[in-house]
Amino acid sequence: MDSFGRKRQMCEWDELASDDAGLKAVLAREDGHRLAPFHLLSVPGMSAAQQRACSELWTRDRRSEAAAKRTALGFTFPDPGSGPIRLGYLSNDFHEHATAHLLIEVLEAHRRDDFEVFSYSFGADDGLPMRRRLTTACDHFVDICELDDTAAARRIHADGVDILIDLKGFTARARTGIVLLRPAPIIVNYLGYPGTMGAGVCDYLITDPFLTPADTAEDYTESFAYMPHSYHPHGRTTPLGKRPGRREAGLPGEGFVFCCFNQPYKISPDVFDIWCRLLAMVPDSVLWLMDHPDAAGNLRSEAIRRGVDARRLIFGGNLPQAEHLARLQLADLVLDTSPFNAHTTASDALWAGVPVVTYAGQTFPSRVAGSILHAIGLSDLIADSPEAYFELAYKLAMDEARHAGITARLAANRLKTPLFDVASYTASLECLYRTMVHRHRAHLLPDAIGASDKDGHLRSVHREGRSLGE
Repeated sequence: MDSFGRKRQMCEWDELASDDAGLKAVLAREDGHRLAPFHLLSVPGMSAAQQRACSELWTRDRRSEAAAKRTALGFTFPDPGSGPIRLGYLSNDFHEHATAHLLIEVLEAHRRDDFEVFSYSFGADDGLPMRRRLTTACDHFVDICELDDTAAARRIHADGVDILIDLKGFTARARTGIVLLRPAPIIVNYLGYPGTMGAGVCDYLITDPFLTPADTAEDYTESFAYMPHSYHPHGRTTPLGKRPGRREAGLPGEGFVFCCFNQPYKISPDVFDIWCRLLAMVPDSVLWLMDHPDAAGNLRSEAIRRGVDARRLIFGGNLPQAEHLARLQLADLVLDTSPFNAHTTASDALWAGVPVVTYAGQTFPSRVAGSILHAIGLSDLIADSPEAYFELAYKLAMDEARHAGITARLAANRLKTPLFDVASYTASLECLYRTMVHRHRAHLLPDAIGASDKDGHLRSVHREGRSLGE
């Protein structure tokens, strides 16, 4: 993590505005090969076009190096004929990790008559149950930790993978070098990275119409592969567990509990201003946050600067998933962050029966929680501005009947709406995979595919002159 990322993770905000301005200046000079694209996702005011530019610059030299290696490797992709489509999921998070919890039931639900599932893992085996479950969920679980990028690409190519699905993007410990060698005829950007990876990396981006409307296509180099509801998977077999007592969880016995278990780097000063306003105006309320040893003290100091008693910030430790879901049921309302929304933390909260309030921006990471709320029939919890976000959260905290109504609707929708319907979700995802393979075998370029818009028509977004592996 660079110095800008460390400051944001520690919530050191004294120089944040000047640091962010500096990042934008570097990007404007096209000197952005030094800027890690992931860190720009949490910078306020950074447009999707700027995020694309950063990804393009970050991979510029890497693409050139990979092109020479691809020539030497000489990968070819003959028509495999009939048989299952071979999917290759690539990640270092195939263990006790948020991505694994989101994806596990999808892997288990894939139709084995039509698909053969490979997982290529370059992360450590933590020895925990999730690792064993992932191994069982796949037809082939391949540990490539000891292989360099070229050897890993050779293995993937030798396995005859039709679609390589990158679950990491530009997140920590990613191995984009494998993807750049294009060991499969179709490369997909999915789930792990909320944005574009730049030209020549992936052919498709798994998304949904709310997340990336068709008119935003120029901000992404991948073609949109639209899921019908939300791109975000979440199963329904994870038990919630018994809710603990408030005192047991470190919460006061009474008072409204605002909650946000997002990582500290997602908390911006502007969002924290709103949270402190809520604490000031909602009597006896507290704000429950994820404990982080480098950020908690700074957040307490920032609360004091805003006239809020630091003791009204309650920090919860990092717990195993089952224990976390159990305690999460004690929250009254989850407050989302922006411009980098909650992802797993939002769907976990909804699974635990806790409403989430967000406001949607114009970039992929700023619309994720909105996408999730749409898929569970709670789009009225999506605000369109910071002030509307404050007003919505304030009214829910102060109006007990209104809050009870939202909570009851969430409970009613929880198992009836698409968000937690893994079987339907997987079927839709498989439909996208089939379409990708069909287009490739018909020698058609990647193009927008999948769910229709609200008028019943898919607005195709064809990029002139674009070819596979461009």
